[in-house]
Amino acid sequence: MAGIKAPKFYETLRRNQREVFDALETLGQALRGSGPLDERASHLVQLAAAAAIRSEGAVHSHVRRALAVGVSPDEIRHALLLLLSTIGLPGTVAALSWAEDVISKKRKK
Repeated sequence: MAGIKAPKFYETLRRNQREVFDALETLGQALRGSGPLDERASHLVQLAAAAAIRSEGAVHSHVRRALAVGVSPDEIRHALLLLLSTIGLPGTVAALSWAEDVISKKRKK
C-alpha cells in the first residue's frame, strides 16, 4: 500500500507476516497489471467485491486506494449505488456508510 497509511492492525499483521503480505501485495500488482482495466477501474471492481461480501475493512481499504489513484468520491458513491439491485438495500447502505468513513476523514485533512 505504497503512499497510503494503513490501519495499525494491518501494519502489525504485516510486520508479523512480512513474507505473506509481500506476496499478497505482489499478487495484487500482477493482477491489476495483467489486463486492459486501468488502475481506477480495478480499484472500483475490488471495491464492489468488498461491498458484496460485506467486508467493512476491505471497503475502507479500496476506498482509500481508489481515492489515491484519482477516483472521485462521487464515482465511488456511484459504483456502490450500482450494487443496489445486486446486493440489496442493506448491503448497499452499509457499503456507502463505510465509504463515507474514509471520504469524510480525507475531506477533514
